[in-house]
Amino acid sequence: MRTRLLTLAGAVLALLLSTLTGCSDSGSGGDGKVRLRFQSLAWQKDSVAATKELVKEWNAAHPDIQVQYVQGSWDTVHDQLLTAFEGGEAPDVIHDASDDLADFAYGGYLADLSGLLPAGLREDIPARSWETATFGKGVYGVPFLQEPRVLMANTKILTSSGVRIPTPEQPWTWEEFRQVTRRLTGRGRYGIAWPLKEPVSITLNLGLSTGGRLFHREADGKVRVAFEEGDAGVPSVVHDQVNVDGSAARTTLGMGGSDTLPGFFGGRYAMAALGFSYRQQIVQQAPKGFDWTVLPAPAGSEGLAQGVSPQTLSVAEDSPHKKEAAEFIGFLLRPGNMVRLAQGDWMLPTGTAALKDPALHTERYGWATGAALAKALRSAPAQSVRGYPEWKDKVATPALQQYYSGAIDLAQLRKRLVKDGNRVLARYQR
Repeated sequence: MRTRLLTLAGAVLALLLSTLTGCSDSGSGGDGKVRLRFQSLAWQKDSVAATKELVKEWNAAHPDIQVQYVQGSWDTVHDQLLTAFEGGEAPDVIHDASDDLADFAYGGYLADLSGLLPAGLREDIPARSWETATFGKGVYGVPFLQEPRVLMANTKILTSSGVRIPTPEQPWTWEEFRQVTRRLTGRGRYGIAWPLKEPVSITLNLGLSTGGRLFHREADGKVRVAFEEGDAGVPSVVHDQVNVDGSAARTTLGMGGSDTLPGFFGGRYAMAALGFSYRQQIVQQAPKGFDWTVLPAPAGSEGLAQGVSPQTLSVAEDSPHKKEAAEFIGFLLRPGNMVRLAQGDWMLPTGTAALKDPALHTERYGWATGAALAKALRSAPAQSVRGYPEWKDKVATPALQQYYSGAIDLAQLRKRLVKDGNRVLARYQR
């Protein structure tokens, strides 16, 4: 369990982080300038370049409010921030994901941005996106980039099979999708690759299309887990593709998304279920002449509804310059700048003005398909659930991995997610 107690080791790590990231530069210098530290998790070359260029532009236009770019990592951000918060060394502006904010928001580490953000930014981002960073009555992050789950398909295999090609307007149903993957399977080829090394968010987010919720908030504000009919829709299809139809490659269950790309390029998988941003890796790594396309994920009783946990920008509660930090966020997320960040990360902006940019509606690389899915994106089911990280790591991940591999059945999956899951969540809701 991630602890909020600052241990001696944590203190040493906080001191090390302070040394490495220049934390002592935060605040106001002797020259009267305000200095902010901005920890960015951008990691792709284009994304890092776009973010650093925007910081440079801000600094040139605001000589009295200077921003220092600090490189963070998605792999370690939760524990690194926890240590920084406890040690009083948190960055002023924090880049994270909305599903990582709940414990920080409820723990008092993040500033409520409700009255700090520019009115234009508040109005430009839809309410459904703001929900992802709203905890209680406060807003603790600005959601700015989002990534739907899509199907990357080998165009040659798809067209030669004669199956109906889905569109956002006429997507496959989950049952039709299962039938299609059976037709695409044969002669050393699987219809679909499901990289499920981290199965929880994929399962929960796609489950919104079939009416899945899993987490239910009671009148007293407490959350309980209940595995109902809608929650079984997506897991059952994936399980049956692997264990009944043989149309999904069992070997990909333990893979990350990038691990499936060589097999996708080589024709071993006709399709791969991946995040929208994987298009960049395909463009960079695919062999010459490889023809591919982006298809929407299947639709259920709730249409194309899909959960997302957008990337967010937050302000540390301990920052002495919250107003200036919020102004910097407002600059970063102006419509034109949001488009630049989205293109750099190969993701979709949350802002309605940015999403209208023609560059995000071109057919090339599937941008138009992704943009068409934006209106169906919803707050991920686990967004505001305290204790979700522990539930995910200790209960849901091993249970789903065993179910997808065929080691346990649906009844056993339900029992573990609900019984063991509620036991974990109860500790956070006393």
